[in-house]
Amino acid sequence: MSNGNMTLNLKIWRQVNAKTEGKFVDYKVDHVSEDMSFLEMIDVLNEQLVRKGDDAIAFDHDCREGICGMCSMMINGKAHGGFKGTTTCQVHMRLFKDGDTVVVEPWRSRAFPLIKDLTVDRSAFDTIQQAGGYITANTGNAQDANAILIPKPIADEAMDAAACIGCGACVASCPNGSGMLFMSAKVSQLALLPQGKAEAEKRVLEMVQTHDELGFGNCSNHAECEATCPKDISIEHIARTNREYIAAAIKHHEKDRSGGGA
Repeated sequence: MSNGNMTLNLKIWRQVNAKTEGKFVDYKVDHVSEDMSFLEMIDVLNEQLVRKGDDAIAFDHDCREGICGMCSMMINGKAHGGFKGTTTCQVHMRLFKDGDTVVVEPWRSRAFPLIKDLTVDRSAFDTIQQAGGYITANTGNAQDANAILIPKPIADEAMDAAACIGCGACVASCPNGSGMLFMSAKVSQLALLPQGKAEAEKRVLEMVQTHDELGFGNCSNHAECEATCPKDISIEHIARTNREYIAAAIKHHEKDRSGGGA
């Protein structure tokens, strides 16, 4: 359109809480600028709803700069809209056409219980992180960066893993609801570096156990997680986690057989 504005037909999932039934509700939004982000478009809709006395659509957001990972939405059946390396807040309305119908719904996962509308509880990721995604070190001044020599390819790969923002797109995209891409990124960023070696075995065993206990599914290499990850985290990290887990489990089992304890 010449003025850069469009009208969109939205089908948005509305649900008061996890105990009530939800449904898609149709909305029409006019005067949507192609320069708006997807979240700004939802803001416009919410302003219209509030003016009419209706309940605003609940959705997660914070930085709106692709950093925090809060903006968790399925757009037309794809996490964050399915645009490569992009979070929902980085999706701009120029990617849609005037008159388009856009379907918006929350993450769907047993491990991410719904709170309201498009908002889900992703604290299960925090629990996995707390199970082992850290190192134990003496407090005090940090060592000089050049005192621990780490080859640049290893450092780069660890940084790539550390880029994970924990948005949950991997879980929402996986047919099994697996959180392995998130967990493997947290395992890799420490397993690759000497600071993480001391607790590597304990870390991977406890994180995998916690992942499974929280109701996440198993990874079966569909690679949907990698395709929709806004930070392009590679499934090679899942392979590393599997290797780390198998080695740690075998060693743990051998210790038990020899009476050496955990």
